[in-house]
Amino acid sequence: MISWLDPQDPFPPVDRALGPASDAPGLLAASRELSPQRLLLAYRQGIFPWYSAGQPVLWWSTDPRMVLAPDALRISSTLRKTLRRTLRDPDWEIRVDDDFLAVMHACAMTPRDGQEGTWITDEIIAAYGALHRNGMAHSVESWYRGERVGGLYGVALGRMFYGESMFAHRTDASKIALAALCAFLGNHGVAMIDCQQETDHLASLGARPIARAEFVAHVRAATMQPEITPWRFDKSVLERWTASPAGPAA
Repeated sequence: MISWLDPQDPFPPVDRALGPASDAPGLLAASRELSPQRLLLAYRQGIFPWYSAGQPVLWWSTDPRMVLAPDALRISSTLRKTLRRTLRDPDWEIRVDDDFLAVMHACAMTPRDGQEGTWITDEIIAAYGALHRNGMAHSVESWYRGERVGGLYGVALGRMFYGESMFAHRTDASKIALAALCAFLGNHGVAMIDCQQETDHLASLGARPIARAEFVAHVRAATMQPEITPWRFDKSVLERWTASPAGPAA
């Protein structure tokens, strides 16, 4: 049985989440509301929302937890060539927070294999938009010839980043944004990106599952560190990924 949360109720301990033998491993609680304040409490405790339109807000803490160390991003030879081309081609740009809500909408509209509809509802967009306006959620965007062709968004607390979703309207456009994010976060001492759930796609990019207890302990320490400021960079952050064939996670 999961907990129903009224607006002032705290989250239950994450070890009360449903176990692997249940129909919903990792499901911890449900609530009616999704406020920015509730989101921040969740992320600081290793909890995230994931639900569909028409459902209550469902809160999860999966075990194991999928994470990506910035330096572990797996760069294929093809992607490495793409990154090199991105560096030298003025038609390509990398922008941060150019239009956070547009990135969220693009992620919501992108079809996913095995998934009907989207979990990025209007309620989700409103809540994360509020975090963005307060400097706690960011987008990284790939632009080609003045058009946004890929990107991602997530939440940043201290030296912890929680990845939420990506989209691509051009080959490797989301991977360019991810490489830029990883290089940027690595330069600022971020050791872990939360990827939430284990998938083959995330594993192919270098993500790995770790025990929930290890993840929560890392989150507790990382979110106490100073915030990253400013969130401002250009495509030069990719140089370390293309300098040699043996770059990060070659």
